[in-house]
Amino acid sequence: MLSNPTRMRSMKEEAMRLPALTVLPMLLCLTSVPTLAQIKVGIDLSTTGPAAAIGITSKNAILLWPKEIAGKKIEYIILDDASDPGNAVRNARKLISEEKVDILIGPNTTPSALALLDVIAEGETPMLSLAASAAIVEPMDAKRAWAFKMPQNDTHMTTILTQHMADHGVKTAAFIGFADAYGESWWREFSRLAELRKIRVVANERYARTDTSVTGQILKIISAHPDAVLIAGSATPAVLPQKTLVERGYKGQIYQTHGIASLEFLKVGGKDVENTLFPTGPAVVAKQLPAANPVKKAAMNFTRRYEAAYGADTVTQFAADAWGAYLLMANALPDALRVAQPGTRQFRAALRTALENTKNLTVPQGVINMGAADHVGLDQRSRVMGKIQGNRFTYSYGG
Repeated sequence: MLSNPTRMRSMKEEAMRLPALTVLPMLLCLTSVPTLAQIKVGIDLSTTGPAAAIGITSKNAILLWPKEIAGKKIEYIILDDASDPGNAVRNARKLISEEKVDILIGPNTTPSALALLDVIAEGETPMLSLAASAAIVEPMDAKRAWAFKMPQNDTHMTTILTQHMADHGVKTAAFIGFADAYGESWWREFSRLAELRKIRVVANERYARTDTSVTGQILKIISAHPDAVLIAGSATPAVLPQKTLVERGYKGQIYQTHGIASLEFLKVGGKDVENTLFPTGPAVVAKQLPAANPVKKAAMNFTRRYEAAYGADTVTQFAADAWGAYLLMANALPDALRVAQPGTRQFRAALRTALENTKNLTVPQGVINMGAADHVGLDQRSRVMGKIQGNRFTYSYGG
């Protein structure tokens, strides 16, 4: 049998001996032989602005992604939204409409992810969000059918956090969180679970990610004399309320959310964030997890790979979420490729369906079992309690 190049040359030579009206269609057919399309992955991250500490570590993990998955070459197109939802929308429209990406990874922040729901639905392009709020994927509707989320739902994190409070004698607590969807989501879950665990919430305050002072809010909190304070912020803006609490002499226990697990938080917070308690994904404290933890192996595999590139003790919640996005995408691509080729509407739809049908996929942050009504798929194996000790994230409780 002739090889493809030899066969094509033979056909062309034969065509030269045929009448012109026969030659033209044959040559058109030869020049339109389809090539195997590569997969295009659009990525929107916050590598500058208030959420940069999150976006930079996400990007670090993404730079370790393989350039070929399921036998297909992958093209990664990374754009920075500067922590601004408007920029995220513009980036997503460019990636979907102009670059014709097959899937969108990101963004890092909840406001930006919520702003993209209309864009991904219009473009019929699946999105693997790296932002945390359950509102990105709940309640499920036509728009959210295209949205998937890597970080754990606030409900999982709040469950273990309030359990820790109850187990350690916290009877009263105060709350201060971002004045946006992230803070609102945490308030909704925390206030509900605190009531169930007989913890009385004595203050509820908010602040903007870009604020430079929260003195008024902190004075109100201190005057309520809570046993503990929960700060519902992320990245370096979550440091401000804690520094102010310490400066004003607060002596109770301070809790943060999983949004703090970045090296920049430790650097900016310094001694003021020592002994902070926070729920986190297993990957952040992989080395200290109990041997029986079901995701320790996957978490350690990622930790070794990431630290080989970026140094010891550099793994963050956000880097691990980004690596989980790669594993989830790589797991779904073979099924989608059996239905259609990249660059087509049919392929994007098949990829969305494959993602939705993910079962028993272990990633550094847990075990994923998705369904039509659950586009996160993580359960209680996805979180533990951490503690900041010696300016490092350490394992404390659970798992």
